[in-house]
Amino acid sequence: MKDVNKDLNLSVIKAFKLLDVYLNDKQAWGVRELAKKTGYNKTTTYRLLSTLEALDIVQKNDNDKYILGLKLFELGNLVSVHKSLRYYSRIPLENIAKEIKETVHFGVLNNSRVLYLNKVESPLGLKVSTQIGSSQDAYCTALGKVLLAFSSTDQISDYLKHVKLKTCTLNTIVSSDGLLTELKQIREKEYALDMEELELGLICIAIPVFNKDKKIVAGISVSGPSSRFKPENIQSYLSIIKKGAFEIEAHIRDYN
Repeated sequence: MKDVNKDLNLSVIKAFKLLDVYLNDKQAWGVRELAKKTGYNKTTTYRLLSTLEALDIVQKNDNDKYILGLKLFELGNLVSVHKSLRYYSRIPLENIAKEIKETVHFGVLNNSRVLYLNKVESPLGLKVSTQIGSSQDAYCTALGKVLLAFSSTDQISDYLKHVKLKTCTLNTIVSSDGLLTELKQIREKEYALDMEELELGLICIAIPVFNKDKKIVAGISVSGPSSRFKPENIQSYLSIIKKGAFEIEAHIRDYN
């Protein structure tokens, strides 16, 4: 492993050192073997493995040895899916940005927040303070609201139970009933608007990206200054964004 800052959590570092052992060809390890390989004592090794097992990061096989668990498989698949989504979205997003001349984002709902997988800056020079790989609250962004709107009823209910709706601007929706009403309208229209709800002076429009079963996979949004956003242009914007969405959907029809 690389050298790490002394202020980092040593237990986490030790746990990852254990997992690094699995990068070798051997897939199953006993406690004594791992202790010898890592240089930890048997008690420390067993304690770390017990914690990782409880988290489904490792599991025991029929020979009572530890193998990698399903959680790592799930996380690995998620990374692979996100990488593919980013790859297939790049050119369509660039085309949208060229036509509308505003900043374009592509993201998914991850841990109740919008995770930005891709971004193309406005050719007119307006910088939106987001980065690929960063995340944002969902309830106050067009992209987040469109992702929530097409989630299941249970997912939306769980979201409202665990997320506190805080005021970002005077336009932010901060009541559960208000957000539910907004999400219902978004499902009917198949697009969402952020009318300076996250940041004053910034307006966004977003649409869903579906798989072949019409389940939402991701979303595309276009963000621009309120001085340039004209309500009469909404349908024109939607037509351009939908072209990009169709291109992406052609590549991801089998994604869950």
